[in-house]
Amino acid sequence: MIKIIKEEIEIEESLELRLKIICNFCNTAPTIINGSIRRVEHTNLTYIEPHRIIINDNLYLAFNYSNEIYINNLGKKLKLSELENYIRQAYILSKREKLNLFKLIFL
Repeated sequence: MIKIIKEEIEIEESLELRLKIICNFCNTAPTIINGSIRRVEHTNLTYIEPHRIIINDNLYLAFNYSNEIYINNLGKKLKLSELENYIRQAYILSKREKLNLFKLIFL
């Protein structure tokens, strides 16, 4: 029988601080869910699950000791220094979409 061992990884303090500062500039607060290491017992197979950061209902993924952050999945990535601009653009776009939806329904 295959046994998978799961160990939680704490987010790196400097990464957490940088995320909180960026979110503070964007007038929002992040929800951080720690990642984990999953090991298959008696093998050398290991999977590192990234930390999940939820900002304005958008999912971001981050690994400790990395300067990159992933958007929704591991397919699209940004430099951590570009995250503030991305959050602001995503927030503006979501407000426009809500306004357009409101206009369609009520006008």
